[in-house]
Amino acid sequence: MKYKDSLFILSALCGMPQWGMAQKDKGSDKPLNVVYIMTDDHSYQAISAYGHPIGKLAPTPNIDRLANEGVLFRRAFVENSLSTPSRACLMTGLYSHQNGQRTLGKGIDSTKVFVSELLQTKGYQTAVIGKWHMQCEPKGFDYYSVLEDQGAYYNPEFKTKESHGKYIREEGYATHLITDHAVEFLEHRNKKKPFALFVHHKAPHRNWMPEEKYLNLYEDVEFPLPETFYDDYKTRCAAAYSQEMEVGRDLQLIYDLKLNDPDSIGSPDERAGWEPSVKRMNAGQWKAWESAYAPRNKAFNDHPMTGDALVRWKFQRYMRDYLRCIKSVDDEVGRLVAYLAKNNLLDNTVIVYTSDQGFYNGEHGWFDKRFMYEESFRTPLIIRYPGKMNAGTTNDELVQNIDYAPTFLAIAGVEKPASFVGQSFLPLLKGEKPSDWRKYLYYHYYDYPAVHQVRRHDGVRDERYKLIHFYGEGFGKDMGNTISCNELYDLQADPNELDNLYGNPAYKEIADRLQAQLDRFRVEQKVDEY
Repeated sequence: MKYKDSLFILSALCGMPQWGMAQKDKGSDKPLNVVYIMTDDHSYQAISAYGHPIGKLAPTPNIDRLANEGVLFRRAFVENSLSTPSRACLMTGLYSHQNGQRTLGKGIDSTKVFVSELLQTKGYQTAVIGKWHMQCEPKGFDYYSVLEDQGAYYNPEFKTKESHGKYIREEGYATHLITDHAVEFLEHRNKKKPFALFVHHKAPHRNWMPEEKYLNLYEDVEFPLPETFYDDYKTRCAAAYSQEMEVGRDLQLIYDLKLNDPDSIGSPDERAGWEPSVKRMNAGQWKAWESAYAPRNKAFNDHPMTGDALVRWKFQRYMRDYLRCIKSVDDEVGRLVAYLAKNNLLDNTVIVYTSDQGFYNGEHGWFDKRFMYEESFRTPLIIRYPGKMNAGTTNDELVQNIDYAPTFLAIAGVEKPASFVGQSFLPLLKGEKPSDWRKYLYYHYYDYPAVHQVRRHDGVRDERYKLIHFYGEGFGKDMGNTISCNELYDLQADPNELDNLYGNPAYKEIADRLQAQLDRFRVEQKVDEY
């Protein structure tokens, strides 16, 4: 069955109403389309519109364009800093314990209504392209082309409705191929209907394999160490010490940093992890890869490093590869926006750019995410909403990824189900602040024991203060180490979260207020573990 024919038949089977039922842009006879672009592990630090030193050295002009023509959120957060739970929040408008997806493994309650299904009821043609990573079929989508598991950077496998459950290999680079499929959907969709297109990139997820054309990008750039790179965690709970996500100790020389020469340092497990990445490349890709990395690896092996010199070298290689992957993402954002402009779709399309959570770029000496500290908890969020806002504005209200589904429904003119706990931030896009807008955020991380060994914790944050509660029985090297430990931070006085104020008499009133709010969240949202 041809792509465009399958879309036509699927649209008919869904029995969608006419597109005119959806909310129309003011001054236009067309409803607003939605293009939601979500990367995996893209830190706000690595978007130049946010003004961080990293972004200044590795600019993202196409993503910045969306900020220049829209609104940049400075206080956007997730409710569980982990990929699959974040995707479940997007689809359901629910906290992790409510939608079932608390960890990376099984869990999503696919009986919950998905935002895509509700958009279909208002005549939207829906598609999701790229990373899905939930153990259920994409639901409520007229078309999908999704990666197998986490997805591979080179020559990945995609599954569609027409592939009958099989993942089929495609030649090329994942970031480019995902945009190819997004454009194909836009080309062959029913143009009499509005659309909601979810573009979920694999990049810049570990193990940060750049596109061939960018294998040498930033090689002459020295990225600055974060202020907290040598954090000693001296005021923190045990969780900060027992994690396994330190740049110096836990980044793997082969799998993460591509030291794949025969004489390189590295364990058999690291080599086993790297081997599939190599084997899936074709001859031309491997030739380009070796041309770039072989001389660097030889230089490393000829002049071995130890101690702090090795740690700094690891940081630089990690950051260069990570940012090279983001460069390709920025290119593809530009390509997709250019398609919308060429086809006269910019004036009635809301474009969202975000990540499934934040990411550590060396802060506290770490890579990865998971913790409730700002670099992980906070996510980039940029929205271009034509005709509704002053271009180039910023917003400092507290928004969260459980709010995306209600916002898309508000854009489409669909009433939010009573079950959704998220709030539409559509008024914020129009420059309005509802009188009852939230003053607190709730966070909960569950995935322990697991990779990186970040202990379970929940907590609350307001505009200035944050309370974190670590809990639970230890496993592995933490066996028998049951913890119940709190941390309190004044984000205005201590934005790097180095000074835990919990137990400080001067902050007792604040700690009590936040604890009361945390208790309220647990009761109102029926949290069953903490």
